Amino acid sequence: MAPGGRALGMLVPALLLLFCFRGRAGSPPHFLQQPEDLVVLMGSEARLPCALGAYRGLVQWTKDGLALGGERDLPGWSRYWISGNVASGQHDLHIRPVELEDEASYECQATQAGLRSRPAQLHVLVPPEAPQVLGGPSVSLVAGVPANLTCRSRGDARPTPELLWFRDGVRLDGTTFHQTLLKGRTSGSVESTLFLTPSSQDDGATLVCRAWSQALPTGRDTAVTLSLQYPPVVTLSAEPQTVQEGEKVTFLCQATAQPPVTGYRWAKGGSPVLGARGPRLEIAADASFLTEPVSCEVSNAVGRANRSTALDVLFGPVLEAKPEPMSVDVGEDASFSCAWRGNPLPRVTWTRRGGAQVLAFGPTLRLPSVGPEDAGDYVCRAEPGLPGRGDGAAEARLTVNAPPVVTALHSAPAFLRGPARLQCLVFASPAPETVVWSWDDGFLEAGARGRFLVETFPAAEGPGLISVLHISGTEESDFSKGFNCSARNRLGEGGTRVSLGRRDLLPTVRIVAGVASAAVTLLMVITGVALCCWRHGKYWSSFSKQKSGCISLSPSVTLSPIWPRVPYQVSFVPQDPTNGYYKVRGVSVSLSLGDAPGGGLFLPPTSPLGPPGTPTFYDFNPHLDTMPPCRLYRARAGYLTTPHPRAFTSYIKPTSFGSPDLASGTPHFPYAAFPTPSHPRLQTHV
Repeated sequence: MAPGGRALGMLVPALLLLFCFRGRAGSPPHFLQQPEDLVVLMGSEARLPCALGAYRGLVQWTKDGLALGGERDLPGWSRYWISGNVASGQHDLHIRPVELEDEASYECQATQAGLRSRPAQLHVLVPPEAPQVLGGPSVSLVAGVPANLTCRSRGDARPTPELLWFRDGVRLDGTTFHQTLLKGRTSGSVESTLFLTPSSQDDGATLVCRAWSQALPTGRDTAVTLSLQYPPVVTLSAEPQTVQEGEKVTFLCQATAQPPVTGYRWAKGGSPVLGARGPRLEIAADASFLTEPVSCEVSNAVGRANRSTALDVLFGPVLEAKPEPMSVDVGEDASFSCAWRGNPLPRVTWTRRGGAQVLAFGPTLRLPSVGPEDAGDYVCRAEPGLPGRGDGAAEARLTVNAPPVVTALHSAPAFLRGPARLQCLVFASPAPETVVWSWDDGFLEAGARGRFLVETFPAAEGPGLISVLHISGTEESDFSKGFNCSARNRLGEGGTRVSLGRRDLLPTVRIVAGVASAAVTLLMVITGVALCCWRHGKYWSSFSKQKSGCISLSPSVTLSPIWPRVPYQVSFVPQDPTNGYYKVRGVSVSLSLGDAPGGGLFLPPTSPLGPPGTPTFYDFNPHLDTMPPCRLYRARAGYLTTPHPRAFTSYIKPTSFGSPDLASGTPHFPYAAFPTPSHPRLQTHV
């Protein structure tokens, strides 16, 4: 390179360096290095760096906002000092030895320039102490008996140490550990529990508990040695293993132990078998042996061991859990369950009572989206696994909750201005909250209102309610309007329309008038016959010795105002205007006459004897050779029980309402509030 080129090459860096110095001399104070978070072990030294550029003033450190001072040796803080070249702006904070109280947030501040570094957190690590195994250094355990070893680490270790278990240098993975922070202590002591079931091979084994943390990566170990003792080792057998219920079984208990066995104890289902001693037990088996095993406990000086066995006992079905009744709403699912035990297991089926169709197999019956038709009793039946062991059955009822179903019951027609009664039958589950009768101009739920009275009764058979609407005096409008019977429960409402039929009073009046007319005519005939017998009394005494016959007024023979020929019996039958619903007073009259030639009875022509105006009577003198005398029987009167085909002239009216009736043929109005004509009607029957 030419001399001029070398000179130019040296000049350019010099100019750049001069330019940099000028730039630095003119820049404001700033941090060249700020402190960072720091983790140190307790007892070691901590150093927090701080470097400033373009600043020659006072520099100080703060601890959690508290100023430590501006001197380099920080008087008052014996373990704290500031180091570094002041001319180069280096102001590092040193702490030695570090203690727990030094854990804080630190800042480096250029006071005159108003600069503060970012805060740096100092974390102090405390290594754990050597752990302690409770019961060590030698722990005595019993083979086959679950045990646990507890390792504890005390002190103010930071962070909290982790306790690990090792055996022969191999970490015990898969073992259950339990780590708990001790409460009520200012220190951070921890415990770890190792659960194990030792065997005879664990005798003399060494286990190590290691306390490890970030403060002490190598950890601190504590070893413990296992010393095993051996309780009895027991085997239990039964002969035979499968038995019929009631057969005898022999149990044999054998044991090896070190030290030797000192005793035997027998139990069944956890309860001692009284009188059982030694290694042999003979007992009769029943179904309980299948679920309650027989156990033999053998003990020695070290401990005890227990073995148990269950028998295979054959028996028939036994009910363990019966199905419970259910009540569900329409559309919901219903399910029943029952439990049977037996050996072999019984075959469980579900049917509906009264039906043969199998609805389900197994312990559970599910009925999705039930309807009212699904309500009823369901039977859980168990069939034995082996023949000849009997079966069993249990049942439960399903109630389906639905809106009420209302049905109109038969109501008898009523007279105008007379009493009436309308009835309806309500089925509902759950029970109806209310039953209401309504009509064009009103409604009634219970009690009385004007002419109307409502009564509600439980149905005589099965579920349901009967609601009765009484009308004390019907009006013309009652026969044309409809009466509604409605019921409501939480699932809805149901109702029906009930109409009132009308009964005409005119035919009854005619019947009664006819009966009265016939009664008057009959009385006239009886009077004539009586006069006849009185006038010819002298003939009756002699004629009574001859063949006799009679005309009997009875309820089955014919009578008319003019008799050219009369059969053997004559009856007067007035009709009951109440159709047999009441007790009335009846009258019956009987009259006897003789037989006429030809098998018939004839009445002679009327006698002209006596002055005009005297009652007409029949003369029997021309027929004394063929007819016996007649005699008049006394009248009989009394109360008759309905129904009866005799004449009724009066009736007794009950003073209270009757209970509701369901049968269509039974009377619906055992009471009357209107007068009844008492005219008898004459009926003739040949």
